[in-house]
Amino acid sequence: MTYEEALKQIHALHRFKKVPGLVHLHNLLHALGDPQEKLPCVHVAGTNGKGSTSTMIASMLRKSRYRTGLFVSPFVTDFCERIQLNNRPIPHREFAQAAEDVLPLILEMESRGEELSEFEAITAIAFYWFAQQNCDVVVLEVGLGGRLDATNVIRNPLCSVITHISYDHTEILGNTLTEIAGEKCGILKEGCEAVCAPGQDSEALAVIRRTAKERHCPLTEADPHLLHVMDETLAGTRMGYQDMLLEMDLLGDYQVTNAITALTCMEVLRRKIGMDRITDHSYVSGLAAVRMPARFEVLSKRPFVIADGAHNPDGARVLAESLKRYLPKKHLVALTGMCADKDVQHYVHTLAPLFAEAVVLPLENPRSMEPEKLSALWQQNGVTSYLGEYPGQALSLAVQLAGKDGAVIICGSLYLAGELRPVALDILPLLR
Repeated sequence: MTYEEALKQIHALHRFKKVPGLVHLHNLLHALGDPQEKLPCVHVAGTNGKGSTSTMIASMLRKSRYRTGLFVSPFVTDFCERIQLNNRPIPHREFAQAAEDVLPLILEMESRGEELSEFEAITAIAFYWFAQQNCDVVVLEVGLGGRLDATNVIRNPLCSVITHISYDHTEILGNTLTEIAGEKCGILKEGCEAVCAPGQDSEALAVIRRTAKERHCPLTEADPHLLHVMDETLAGTRMGYQDMLLEMDLLGDYQVTNAITALTCMEVLRRKIGMDRITDHSYVSGLAAVRMPARFEVLSKRPFVIADGAHNPDGARVLAESLKRYLPKKHLVALTGMCADKDVQHYVHTLAPLFAEAVVLPLENPRSMEPEKLSALWQQNGVTSYLGEYPGQALSLAVQLAGKDGAVIICGSLYLAGELRPVALDILPLLR
């Protein structure tokens, strides 16, 4: 089986199952020798920040000399970014080999009426490969929710982490923060250590505390006052933690929140779980090594282009705050596309006051919102909007509209960021 053939078969599976539940995935993993049972895991759920927090934890564990697996979603430019070992994506050839072992079992199960989703297949492949690689620890980012997420087949995580909870996927997770938090807290297992991010809404925090108490989970709430921001520029963030100077390329208050959440998890692993390879140096070198494509990522300073994959109301609010802080009074142009199943109206309404123009592209995704509808929504919110013809042309148009003193912000979807990022890195040097 080639890599392309493996992806084709995976993408042919259902995105969502007709009947929710993890029984079929458990059966598949059992047929594979229950690889998830051989892997010590850190499990990370939340609405925003879980990808960055997971990556930070994995980077610090790797710098602690642990053989570290990382499972995240979605990817930005390459599908194999979702499954990493020591910060390197699984090679295409090895992904295909693992898929060749897993996919026939899925087809056999489906012939018996045992339906599995695309994400369950990817999760099974990840567990299977991580076990083959003899990982010391695996950091698992939840795909959607928590309680019924495919990653929740693990039984006894080293630590469960809940990042910031807000509104997203309300049609699946519920319309209130209480309902959404209840789904996220589904990853809390009886007697296992738990960490939650600071700044939680009181409604969500009440659910986290109650669930942790009911399941006898020692809960550590990250204290934002332990991390002091010393300097923030477009070059990065310098912070003080205990007696350490920490530096990271990532920007924004939300990344500082993610950092203290990740550090708190590391302290739990170090002090309570007894992972004694973790040192102060792990924190310093681990955070310095973190790279997060499309998280307020500066792709070019001349012309000024930033890529940000935030796609929900809370992400829009955070992006707006970052634009006000780092790019005040600049002529901003949005290069944007969104999935139709997101709260597009709220997203656009939040960001529209900051943008002079918008250039709209469709996503290479079946969930893409029609660009004409998205363009009309920007217009309704007072932003002059243009339809892009293809990525290179749309980027060139956005740069032209921004002018030499303005900035282009690629925003609205990680899918869009993934499509445009390699294009931008290729053509932006030609536009200087």
